[in-house]
Amino acid sequence: MQRHLAIGLAVIALLLVVTQTRIRASQPQNQSQNPKTVEPQAGQQTGQQPTEVEQEARDQAEEGIKHVLVSQIDAWNSGNLQGFMAGYWRSPDLTFFSGTDVTKGWEPTLKRYQQRYKGEGKEMGQLEFQDLNIDLLGRRGAVVTGRWQLTMPDGKKPGGLFTLVFKHLAGGWKIVHDHTSGG
Repeated sequence: MQRHLAIGLAVIALLLVVTQTRIRASQPQNQSQNPKTVEPQAGQQTGQQPTEVEQEARDQAEEGIKHVLVSQIDAWNSGNLQGFMAGYWRSPDLTFFSGTDVTKGWEPTLKRYQQRYKGEGKEMGQLEFQDLNIDLLGRRGAVVTGRWQLTMPDGKKPGGLFTLVFKHLAGGWKIVHDHTSGG
């Protein structure tokens, strides 16, 4: 298990270097504006430096979110939409916004991807995420922003921006809302 985790983390690090993807936490100008500050426990004041335990929890949360994103890239680039969708909350309450369209639910979101990228004459291309920013909202929530780009076999490179809302659920970190623009 630990060997698989070490290999997985090495693959993530390599992918980030190769694709020049920057996944970073917000860098606030002062500690009182730190969006990564974990919700205070009873008796704890805000604005203090995080304890080692709190910092470790934040680091684990960020690594969990990064793992979801890298797994999605790998699945997409292998033509595996089911694997790509594993990063989403499998619920009828999942929301996906794109342009003026609102898709509600995991199954309809999968169907949307299948129609757009797997239908006759359609291609998925190679996915890349760039300029990623992870803002932890506490121990169980985060907002991730960034850019997406597809490199298509014909050389075209459609892309756009996204905002993802992550929640830490029983199955780990999952995307519960996706707002994607461009195309």
